[in-house]
Amino acid sequence: MLINKKNLPLVAEDFMNDTHFEDVDIINELYENVIAYKNEKNEEKKSKVLKTYEKWYEHTINHFKTEEDKMLEMNFPPYMMHQGEHESCLEKMRNILKYFDETNDEKALLEYLEKDLTNWLIVHIQTMDTVTAMFFKTGRSPCQSY
Repeated sequence: MLINKKNLPLVAEDFMNDTHFEDVDIINELYENVIAYKNEKNEEKKSKVLKTYEKWYEHTINHFKTEEDKMLEMNFPPYMMHQGEHESCLEKMRNILKYFDETNDEKALLEYLEKDLTNWLIVHIQTMDTVTAMFFKTGRSPCQSY
């Protein structure tokens, strides 16, 4: 297991927490598949890594779209900043997948999962998602003048 759900920060909106838990389940599945590929490199194991990665990528697109739709619906003031973080994350995910598919370099994929992704996810939840969820709950943003 790469990420323990018990260590995941919670935000003020249950739907966002539930989505983060789903993310973690898929990320952990992907991580286990990459470890299995590292231990025994073959096409079947690589295919499993790619399919799980694509499942995670699609889930992430839907995750971000749900948040972004609600931000737009509620006129969330820092929408562009939050949406930009999402797009950067998706671009990195696309690049890592392409690199792994072309090179079979599981070390780079593991480094991304263990360092970049886990750090980004925690920080994104603690900052962007915490502020966004509070806005969804209260209609107030710390970015607004009072």
